[in-house]
Amino acid sequence: MNPRFLAIETASTLLFVPASRPERFGKALASGADLVIIDLEDAVSPTEKESARQALLANWSSLPDRGRCLVRINPAQSDEHALDLALCARLDPLGIVLPKVENPGVVARLLRELPEAACLPMIESARGWQAVQSIASAPGVVRLIFGNLDFQADLGMQADSVESELIAVRLSLVAAARSAGIAAPIDGVTLATDDAPLLAAAALRARRLGFSGKLCIHPRQVDPVRTAFVPSALEIAWARGIIDASAKAEGAALQVDGQMIDRPVVLLAQAILTRAGS
Repeated sequence: MNPRFLAIETASTLLFVPASRPERFGKALASGADLVIIDLEDAVSPTEKESARQALLANWSSLPDRGRCLVRINPAQSDEHALDLALCARLDPLGIVLPKVENPGVVARLLRELPEAACLPMIESARGWQAVQSIASAPGVVRLIFGNLDFQADLGMQADSVESELIAVRLSLVAAARSAGIAAPIDGVTLATDDAPLLAAAALRARRLGFSGKLCIHPRQVDPVRTAFVPSALEIAWARGIIDASAKAEGAALQVDGQMIDRPVVLLAQAILTRAGS
């Protein structure tokens, strides 16, 4: 992991806040979210884009912990994109969330304007999905984000409440990130803000698929999402038992509680303890 971008690479909770609502910036940072994404795209109406940029500029220097802030700009296809880039050049945020990425060239253009920023491309369309490996491997990309709602809209899909139709897509993002050697991706949003069981199930599904974070759209979602991404006490106890038994066996295959334990199982146990520690 890159020490400069460690906070991005290890974040499990990323909370959106509209750039047009500066009075919410401090509340978002106080929510407990690992990172806050100040949004210039979907959360801001077309008529408010310029005033949102001005609000962000006016409030940036006074943010209590702007080192935890990312900025989601408008997509490269938008007339607002260049204006957002000019603003971010003045702010110098740690990372840029880049929506609707469909080829690595868009990332390269971003890095020419903001060479020190981490890029978090959002995969939100069929074209983006087809190019996901090249996007994940592009210089400057730190993590992928799955834009699950826009993806459904682009493909004309109507996924069920647990989005079982999107499992293959999610798995492909995890595989692309792993192949590119970057941190595991961030899952998309769950619209329900008052359905804790549904949110917890969505976050747990994401973790089981290999994601290591999830987007949040309301402060109430932060704690349930974080909890889902932290290994349970039972998982930690199991992992410690595997590591201890493997050490005693000096790496040889063995049985624990009637299960054959070999190197892949030991690696899984190590990953659980690493996640618990972080």
